Amino acid sequence: MPDRTRLTQPQSIEDLLLYRLSAVLAGAGGIVIRQCEGRFGITRREWRLLALLGAHASGPAPTLSALATLAHLDRPRASRTVSELVQKKLVSRTTRAGDARHVSLALTAEGLALYREVFPVTQAVNLELLGALEAGEVAQLEAILGKLEQRAAGMAERGGLPLADRRAGGSRRGRQGGGGST
Repeated sequence: MPDRTRLTQPQSIEDLLLYRLSAVLAGAGGIVIRQCEGRFGITRREWRLLALLGAHASGPAPTLSALATLAHLDRPRASRTVSELVQKKLVSRTTRAGDARHVSLALTAEGLALYREVFPVTQAVNLELLGALEAGEVAQLEAILGKLEQRAAGMAERGGLPLADRRAGGSRRGRQGGGGST
């Protein structure tokens, strides 16, 4: 196998790992988004939070901060989405007695029913996508994704690439600055 691959020596955006992953997400994820929005009346972000609350329903109810972390969302965006889910009566908020700052979140009966209806649809899309791989390749992908997730978490903890020094003529969006998602 040659040392040079599109991923290790990218020549254009189409060779970048994050771009290629986003292409997979755009194709198959678009199907899930259309199902969520058109058939079930929820956004993809609402589905993500519903699904995480559904997956953690048997454990202690998560706080907004914990849910935001699990969903890979910033806290304000997660908060807005939870408010929308509460308004739709799919999620409930419970305040701990004596500590109004500690709010636990849980699916309502309607939220749990919706979760149980939507999950098989998203599961089917994922399984069809994985159908392109043989069983051994799926196992390899699982291991590879675990390694990539660990590396990404470490990069995020370090802060990634340094931001441009704006005082020296750089900009946040300039060629010298930190990168975006591609």
